[in-house]
Order: sequence, then structure tokens, then C-alpha cells
Amino acid sequence: MTIIHPEKQRDIAQTMLHIYEQQGKLPVWHLVGNETDCMVGNPGIPVLIDLALKGFDVDKNKVLEAAKASAMRDERGMGLLKKYGYLPCDLDPEYETVAKGLEYALADAGIAKLAKQLGRTDDYNYFYKRSQSYKDHYFDKNTGFMRGKTSEGKFREPFDPFNSVHRQDDYTEGNAWQYAWLVPHDVHGLVKCFGGEKPFVAKLDSLFILEGKMGADASPDISGLIGQYAHGNEPSHHIIYMYNYVGMPWKAAPKLRQVMNTLYNDGIDGLSGNEDVGQMSAWYILSSMGLYQVEPAGGKYIFGSPLFNKTVVNVGGGKTFTIEAKNNSAKNIYIQSAKLNGKRYTRSYIDYKDIMKGGTLEFVMGDQPSSFGTKVSDRP
Repeated sequence: MTIIHPEKQRDIAQTMLHIYEQQGKLPVWHLVGNETDCMVGNPGIPVLIDLALKGFDVDKNKVLEAAKASAMRDERGMGLLKKYGYLPCDLDPEYETVAKGLEYALADAGIAKLAKQLGRTDDYNYFYKRSQSYKDHYFDKNTGFMRGKTSEGKFREPFDPFNSVHRQDDYTEGNAWQYAWLVPHDVHGLVKCFGGEKPFVAKLDSLFILEGKMGADASPDISGLIGQYAHGNEPSHHIIYMYNYVGMPWKAAPKLRQVMNTLYNDGIDGLSGNEDVGQMSAWYILSSMGLYQVEPAGGKYIFGSPLFNKTVVNVGGGKTFTIEAKNNSAKNIYIQSAKLNGKRYTRSYIDYKDIMKGGTLEFVMGDQPSSFGTKVSDRP
């Protein structure tokens, strides 16, 4: 929406701020003008902060105020978060503490980014530390998974990374395999948790291969499976693009094409999961263009494997952004080189502001992996 409807974003931001003024927090999941609170985390925070960081006409200080107030309440486990730095799985009566904790962390990362931009050092330090709770508390280096942790600091036992009990375990609509990757705000930090790029990639590769029994009470929302990768639910949607962060965009390309070609069609059952206000389709539209925003707030769009030979996007103000994929085909799925407005372009991502300037991004495609985007300086 920030790309194709920039003219609506100020109104959306103002609406969210009005909701904050009226209910004391940013929307979690509004339905017909009412707060349902039916989503884990603070999903309104990264959306609003994304608008602020992308330069839309919003009062950044007001945005920070609303985000902080929303993140510092005692409801929905946040009182425990403030006390322990994480959500103890033996104290929160609502379960799903890992999912909630990781969602709070990615929202907190957005608050930290905006606070830093506004020179609010204390706010930055506090929320940055909370955004790192994934590594400080949930990540178990012995198993390589995010795990429920008790108030005594011990990981919950027994532990089965495949098992899922809908709404009654440490994860929301998923299992430990899917939630190992829910750190879109700090991919490089997650890589370090695994012990470096080599073990990280080995674990990531295995996600798309492993089969395991999720149990009789598994969430029906775990769908669109490729191994343990579940495209039918949003916590997985950024995962394939993580390959770019470790200099392996060529590993992402075949998986992205597989998802687009096998998990979407134009029939009545054409989506592999819950559309959830457009996210299943938004992933497809962006990915078919050849890019996707991984970080919840900030504006980097990560390159993938464009389906179309040419895409023209109206970005407002009479400007268009064109993506051309030369030599593109079902076999030529790998980016070999790129140009932005006629100049050689080596990064495996593009900033939001460069898309919105208008112009042309040109990819040359081929049937073999290339060195494009592999250098450290060219990675997101």
C-alpha cells in the first residue's frame, strides 16, 4: 500500500493515532470500529512506524508517543515482559508466549529505530534491549529453536519442535520450526545465534525438507507446507528472503518460484492459507514483481525472482517504477545482473525512496546461480 497508494497513508496514520487517543493504544485488530485484541503482539506499531520512517506526513513525536504507550501497558502479557524481559510460559495464562514475545520484539525494534532518529537515547536503549529478547531469552542454542521459558529461566520440557497444539502451546498457529525465524527486524543477529552463516544456512535449508508429525491437535492454520515451511500463515512469509542476508539470493530463487507456481492459482481454493486482510495476495504481488519488504519497519525491499518480463507500477505523483526482467523464463530464474536507471546496480535489495522516485530497475536473468548480491557490501 505504501507503494501503490501513497496518497492514502497520511489518512491511515491519522486514523491509527485517533484510535490511540480513544482507546489508549494503537489498534491490535479492529473490526467494525471495535478492538478485538485477537492478534498476538503489537501489530499496529510497526505499520505506523513504517509510515514515519518512509517519510510520510505524520507527526513522528506523536507516533513515538502512541507506540510507547501501546508497548508499555500491562495487558496481554506486557506486564510480565516489563518485569522479566520476556513472557514466562508458566505465568502467562494465555499460552503462546514465544509467539507473543517475538511479535513484541519486532514491534519494539521499530520503536527503537524511530527513537534513535528523533534523538531519544533512553527510549532507544530501552526498546532496543527489548527487541533483542529473542536472543537473550527465547533462543536455545542447544536445539537451535525459540522455546518457552519459565519464570525460573528454564526452557519448557518436554520439547518437540514438530508438535503443535492449537492455541495451547508456546506458538501461535505454528510450531518451533516455523517460529525459529521470526526475527525479521534483526536477521544478522539471528544468524549469530546459530553460530554463523554456515550453520544458519544448513538449518534454513532443512526447513524446506523435513517432515514430521505435528500431532492431532495441530493448528489448522499451518498450511501451504513445503517441508516445515508454512506459506499459508504469515509468520513464514519473510523466511525465504533471509537467504539474501547471508549472500545466497540464488538459494531463494527456486523456492520463491515454487511457492508462486504451486501454492497460488485462480481457483476458488487458489490460496494456500487464510487471506488475512490481503497479506497472502500482497506477498504474491510483491514477489511476482521480484521484491519483498522483510523488515517490519524501515523500507528495504529484498530482491527475489520476478515472474513477469515487465511490471509497471504507478507510484503516485505521475511517476512510474518499471521492473524489467530480460531473458526471463521458467528456467531463467536467477538474477545475473541489475541496472537502476541505466547504471550498474549490485545490491540485492532496493530502498523504498528509490522505488518512489520512479525509474527503471532492470534485471538480466539466467538459468544458473550467479555471484549477484553475494558480496557482504551488497547484502541487506
